[in-house]
Amino acid sequence: MRRLNGMDAMLLYSETPNLHTHTLKVAVIDAAGLRGQFGFDEFRRTVARRLHLLEPLRYRLVDIPWRLHHPMWMQDCPVDLDYHLRRVRVPAPGGRRELDRVIGEIAGTPLDRSRPLWEFYFAEGMPDDRFALIGKVHHTLADGVASANLLARLMDLTGSSQDESEEPPPTCEPPSTGQLLWEAQLDHFHNMAEMPRLFADAARGLSRLRRRARSRSDHPDLAKPFNAPPTFLNHVVSPVRTFATATLSLAEVKETARQLGVTFNDIVLAVAAGGLRELLLRYDGRADRPILATVPISTDKSAERITGNEIGGLMVSVPVHVDDPLHRVELTSLATRRAKENNDLLGPTLQGRMLEYLPPPLAPAMFRVQSRHADHNRMMNVAVSNVPGPRVRGHIGGAPVTEIYSVGVLSAGSAFNMTVWSYVDQVDIAVLSDDRTFTDPHEATEAMVHAFDELRQACGLPPSSIVDTAMGPAVAVD
Repeated sequence: MRRLNGMDAMLLYSETPNLHTHTLKVAVIDAAGLRGQFGFDEFRRTVARRLHLLEPLRYRLVDIPWRLHHPMWMQDCPVDLDYHLRRVRVPAPGGRRELDRVIGEIAGTPLDRSRPLWEFYFAEGMPDDRFALIGKVHHTLADGVASANLLARLMDLTGSSQDESEEPPPTCEPPSTGQLLWEAQLDHFHNMAEMPRLFADAARGLSRLRRRARSRSDHPDLAKPFNAPPTFLNHVVSPVRTFATATLSLAEVKETARQLGVTFNDIVLAVAAGGLRELLLRYDGRADRPILATVPISTDKSAERITGNEIGGLMVSVPVHVDDPLHRVELTSLATRRAKENNDLLGPTLQGRMLEYLPPPLAPAMFRVQSRHADHNRMMNVAVSNVPGPRVRGHIGGAPVTEIYSVGVLSAGSAFNMTVWSYVDQVDIAVLSDDRTFTDPHEATEAMVHAFDELRQACGLPPSSIVDTAMGPAVAVD
């Protein structure tokens, strides 16, 4: 048994009928070299052999009586692969657009909390012996870093079959009510003992942050914290999900970052700024103020961690109001540096520590009310994530994985989440939204590609090339 930490619990409590808190991991598989010998059955055998390496997939949620504490995980539970592994068909012609539509439909249904909180869909019907693995995993189980490590264990990164076993996990026994209450009481005593230190650390962090804020000069082109302006992206989110993807060259993104003397993450956020500017001008008719993005950051980047949420969040100003792409990069870099400094001054783990005290009896009801009524989130307009994936090509059942896409969750009042996952030679972009936001979700990914081309042109580089190791691009339909 293990207790959900505060961040895990918050992601569980904040799930509502219109705000699902599962994440998606999509791996495109090229089985052309296997001459028809790869399919769902081989994929199923691979998962069965690797299941002992994927411990979080054997967790089952246990609620505490009368919600006296955060839930716990029962570990080493049996898994019904006939339930968790599913087949789905991609409509003809089976390209990027059709696959993205299927992924959006999968994203729009919640997971069954009475079972381990994951489902894998094996997508067939794509041309040239391509398939897609669509993993739906509850965010409570794993954050971006843990998910990347978990995916690496599912994939064979060397082409061998080492560390595989078909032994089933032992049957887990549900704990008694008395045991659950006793464990809850012990954890509460621990939290009470930690409370004075938490208050002291919070006071010191806030004091450091205030002193630094007074020493800085206000910048007219940076958004002020907790002052996100209303946009078409911000409304009461619907339960329906839309999904879109695009691929850039990793070498070209790195080349652009070197040319401009900024970080890889700065380029990702600058591309987001340019793409969002195009979308705001199209839908709102204006982009006259900077907006705010929440950027998740990991507080534990261990390559061995495969479960739990050890994350914080940066509140970053996004200069969508600036027309000059090079000036957007400068402002993005400045905003990111300030956000990182603020996070360090406040304490990177402070947010997660405070969430330990989120009240289980009240939190779900508060989140439900917020999800039904929040049409404007003052803390953020959008979420943008950047996750470094494997640099070595992985295989599933002997077939190479050619693309990996990942996306997080939508928040109350914010219908836009963009996650960038770098993999081998690619930068794979995924956008999650709802059916009330875009006419075609590929407008968003197309705008990001336009913004990257605009940025490369501004710094004297040739336009981005089509990545031939990935599916062909999807053009937005007017």
